[in-house]
Amino acid sequence: MIFASDISDSVNPGSQVAWSQDEQNRVLLKGEILLETRSHTAWGGAVTAWMYVPLVRSQVWQQLTDYPRWVQYFPDITKSEVLQRRGEVKRLYQAAQKAFLFFTAHVEIYLNVVEELGQKIQFRLEQGSFHDFSAELKLLDCGSGTLLSYAVQATPNIPIPSILIQQAINFELPANMHKMRQVLCSAQ
Repeated sequence: MIFASDISDSVNPGSQVAWSQDEQNRVLLKGEILLETRSHTAWGGAVTAWMYVPLVRSQVWQQLTDYPRWVQYFPDITKSEVLQRRGEVKRLYQAAQKAFLFFTAHVEIYLNVVEELGQKIQFRLEQGSFHDFSAELKLLDCGSGTLLSYAVQATPNIPIPSILIQQAINFELPANMHKMRQVLCSAQ
């Protein structure tokens, strides 16, 4: 077994990750992304994604904490810049652009980023184009590689029904996570 209950501890029954541990292990090692979406306010959404990266945790950590590089991981992010460093806490600015059917949304956020060396990165909204936003990235040793979990919850300032946000997340996040793994692995 790669991990015992790291994934299923916080999973809702009936979600994609309510599979047996063996099924989860097989799917992750094949390169798939496991997702759990849930509602978060009437106009927001929340998701947790898990993926296996065939690199040791220290290699993954080093790359993920290079925040200007996030424009390579997530194509919609157009700018990612560290504005301030105070020990393990950083202040980060990110801008993104997303085209929808008839308009293009531009968002900007200022985030407080707290790192727990090699283990976890927490992103908390300071100000920006969201009513609320938080994200947490966790890294766990997983055989000869790393299990990465990425949990995000957000409510945009633009009133978009939660179901539409969840559908967009289900469609786009796996592709973004695959891209992230591809970039992480190509740097080695």
